[in-house]
Amino acid sequence: MLRGSIVALVTPFTQQGNVDFNALEALVTWHIESGTDAIVAMGTTGESATMSHDEHIMIVGAVAEIAAGRITVLAGNGSNATSEAVMLTERMSHLPINGFLNVNPYYNKPSLRGLIEHYRACAAASDLPQLLYNVPGRTAYDMLPEQVAELAKIPNIVGIKEATGDVSRVATLQELCGEDFILLSGDDLTGCEFMLQGGHGVISVTANIMPAQMKAMVVAATSGDSVLATSLDQEMHAVHEAMFVQSNPIPVKWALAKMGKLEPYYRLPMTEPELPQQQHIEQTLKQAGLI
Repeated sequence: MLRGSIVALVTPFTQQGNVDFNALEALVTWHIESGTDAIVAMGTTGESATMSHDEHIMIVGAVAEIAAGRITVLAGNGSNATSEAVMLTERMSHLPINGFLNVNPYYNKPSLRGLIEHYRACAAASDLPQLLYNVPGRTAYDMLPEQVAELAKIPNIVGIKEATGDVSRVATLQELCGEDFILLSGDDLTGCEFMLQGGHGVISVTANIMPAQMKAMVVAATSGDSVLATSLDQEMHAVHEAMFVQSNPIPVKWALAKMGKLEPYYRLPMTEPELPQQQHIEQTLKQAGLI
């Protein structure tokens, strides 16, 4: 249920800065039709840090309603304040979702004891399964495998989105956390190799614009077909790179706008890409046959 090709879904906005629910419905439907295994709503790619609490919960509820049980829905419940993360977890646990993705508390750089207590409090706020999310490039904190193993003892912490790009961690995490602990790549450039080393899937930015191709690559990689998986991944390599020419989700939303999936609007402090990056993204999309 929490494995396979998982999209870190963007949040479409109108020019007035409101959530574009028509575009959101079209995106969710497209992912269902394309074979995406699960959606993360209101993760960091969804610009969750710019949302009010009510907006955050409303968007997750809308995605779950649109999905109507046809696709697994995970809700981002992370915050740098434990009380806020607990509150979001409690309020969203009553929605028809399948679990949570909980990013490391950003900026604070807590001690190991503080980190354990943060996740323990979030896990206690709901019976739903929760995935840890380690992305030191955005949080300034790298949760090491030994720390993950400590958190894996909490019954409803069932896996991790590992976004360091260090595929050698797969074997270490398997050894420390057990084979049932779900290992998901959070780095598109190394996601294929992560799965070939034993990972169970990917939570992907690229999947926003190439959902069917990403699903095919994930199926090949998780079934051990390294030749096919590598070939499919190479076809997406330039897109993977283009999606990070500026901070995520700036490039991917621009790409989706060029594809006619949404309007190119962001919440400050995010803004549209600079002109050279716009041109690079557009050229990459043309070469990939996406526009």
